[in-house]
Amino acid sequence: MKKMEFAKLDDLSYRANEAFKTLRTNIQFSGDDIKVIAFTSCTPNEGKSNVTFNLARSFAENDKKVLLIDADLRKSVLVGRYKIGAVDAGLTNFLAGQAELDEALHETNVENMHLILSGPYAPNPAELLGTEKFQKTIEKFRKEYDYVLIDCPPLGSVIDAAIVAQQTDGVLLVIEDNAISYRFAQGVKSQLEQSNCKILGAVLNKVPMEKKGYYGKYYGKYYGKYYGKYYGKYYGTYGSENDEE
Repeated sequence: MKKMEFAKLDDLSYRANEAFKTLRTNIQFSGDDIKVIAFTSCTPNEGKSNVTFNLARSFAENDKKVLLIDADLRKSVLVGRYKIGAVDAGLTNFLAGQAELDEALHETNVENMHLILSGPYAPNPAELLGTEKFQKTIEKFRKEYDYVLIDCPPLGSVIDAAIVAQQTDGVLLVIEDNAISYRFAQGVKSQLEQSNCKILGAVLNKVPMEKKGYYGKYYGKYYGKYYGKYYGKYYGTYGSENDEE
């Protein structure tokens, strides 16, 4: 297994760091059987990749052995965002039989955190993610890691996330504040339910925390509305640090 370094690792603000700790704790209290978690969104650029990466980092800093799998085979952003540099092999190479698993799996300069990047573009990502090979690989990782976090494409755009979700213990949906309609989010929720996967909850992202009186507005409006009618629970809210996919 080769070692990979993130040349760009931003320090989170105190508020964002505490939010990820809260999200991490809520997942841990969801049960010992929740180990493999998929992350998706309704549309691109809602911040799901940032949320997935920073949550993986939070687990690692809490002495949990965590694997982050970049399963966004259509538009990965991790290599560019964290200045990883050249990558010999990724998930597509492994699933297509072009590389061994050890060639795609990397240690990182974040202690306890391993990473599999998406690899080069493949014309058939949904088919690759739906293979028995991917399923057996996830089962192998389930035994080797405390947590496996899988960054998937937006489900409102392509079906990949629903395919991956079938191999996981649950899904978290990242939703950008004031960007996604209730009807659209409900449609994505229905797609996940049809895949017979467990919806763990939703993460409200890009919340303008600097607004005066926002906490009162949020907990009175959003928390009340969505807790009662939407996903059943929110795992956390995150500020403008998580601006991108």
